Amino acid sequence: MSHRPFPGRRSVLRGSLAASAALTLPSALGAAPAFALSGRPEAGWGVQTGDVTCDSGLVWARSDRPARMIVETSATESFRNPRRWHGPLLGKGTDFTGTTQLRGLPSGERIHYRVLLADPDDPRRTGEPVSGTFRTASARRRDGVRFVWSGDLAGQGWGINPEFGGYRIYDAMAALDPDFFICSGDNIYADGPISETVALPDGRTWRNITTEEKAKVAETLAEFRGNFRYNLLDENLRAFNAQVPSIVQWDDHEVTNNWFPGEILADSRYTEKNVDVLAARARQAFSEYFPISTLRRPDGRVYRVQNYGPLLDVFVLDMRTYRNANSPDDQTTDPQGILGREQLEWLKRELARSRAVWKVIASDMPLGLVVPDTGDGKPNIEAVAQGDPGAPLGRELQIAELLRFVKHRRITGTVWLTADVHYTSAQHYDPSRAAFKDFAPFWEFVSGPLNAGAFPANALDGTFGPDRVFVKAPTTANVSPAGGYQFFGEVDIDGDSGELTVRLREQDGTVLFTQVLQPGRVGQ
Repeated sequence: MSHRPFPGRRSVLRGSLAASAALTLPSALGAAPAFALSGRPEAGWGVQTGDVTCDSGLVWARSDRPARMIVETSATESFRNPRRWHGPLLGKGTDFTGTTQLRGLPSGERIHYRVLLADPDDPRRTGEPVSGTFRTASARRRDGVRFVWSGDLAGQGWGINPEFGGYRIYDAMAALDPDFFICSGDNIYADGPISETVALPDGRTWRNITTEEKAKVAETLAEFRGNFRYNLLDENLRAFNAQVPSIVQWDDHEVTNNWFPGEILADSRYTEKNVDVLAARARQAFSEYFPISTLRRPDGRVYRVQNYGPLLDVFVLDMRTYRNANSPDDQTTDPQGILGREQLEWLKRELARSRAVWKVIASDMPLGLVVPDTGDGKPNIEAVAQGDPGAPLGRELQIAELLRFVKHRRITGTVWLTADVHYTSAQHYDPSRAAFKDFAPFWEFVSGPLNAGAFPANALDGTFGPDRVFVKAPTTANVSPAGGYQFFGEVDIDGDSGELTVRLREQDGTVLFTQVLQPGRVGQ
């Protein structure tokens, strides 16, 4: 398959976005000027698919005006005898975004699709179709599975730089022709304004595309929406979205740094201090800009399990919405923890129910890496580990409960994937090295950032006996994408042997580290 199967996708934003001296785009209706020239609805922000299974998937699009979303699917690019799906009316209430559910698709097949946007008053008036493709999950084990994962996009002021090639890491991921992509959180940096220029340590200048919504921290619904639109200005990302389905989760920067429910901000940049208000607005924008199946349900939750055939189930966690307040995290009882009781019981139940060879746990935060939260000047903890290598305390108690459950229920093939810390590493956890010993050995792999500042490696906490088998991280903080240290991970599951191979890769696709795991082992 050609990795650029749709000529012209890179010219969707007609006219160079870098043409203006300031590289600044207006925010009227959230549309770049060229999108508004046609008298018909246009889907200039590209298309994307999400939560694809053996027989279903969600297709996303955004219009530049009110429109009816129509999706056509076909087994070939010719679109002879296409199947037509009538989607929602796209309007102001959803920022002109919408998703269409496709059901009854053939298993393990490449689906070609195109989105047409029709004038709601005259269905004959449609804009130019925007095409995409994806593979459904295979019900046949022998077909194998390949996917990629990473996180952290447009953070620390490093945005879309045309001189750098934009978000070019997406080209390297697309070149592997993965079945899907897991975005492990921090899809945007709502708390991170982007300026036109940033001085680099070597005297060069980093030049960002900017928009009005990225000039300040996001507080209003419109500003959160604008943060998600910002990333779609990148042609690499739009091309990737049209080729590779995503499984998306969120972390903190979709709202604000290190947030937790009930928090009242002391940050002077915000006029709205109530994090719960900000989180509600961010969640709405998040649900509008990604095709996520569970967000369409009444409970609107992010955590879910994505079944991907007999080889793989992906358990998508939400370590943000249900957590307790950040603290020194040294309490001896902690029923709420970082997942909340309901999500923890869901995870245990679904892991026990899974019959997949591999159970990948997509965790938006690492387990054994000490991630501090010193925003208020206190030595609080942002993730799970708090640096005490002894018996589990605080949020570690909930993770210990889960790990014990996996061991005693003899659940095989669990692998943890995460991002968040802006470097790449591999940790092996073993009870022989641990203070807490009632669990089976397992691996945790870290990747990212996609396009953000890179940071030195975090300290390890010995409670669960981690051994850092591999790490690549800078020695100074906030290294720009021009300085390297941008990473993604690849997982390849062989259909014949069932072996799972993890490769940690650099921005250009270079393999840094490889680990092969054998199926059928409790934990891993």
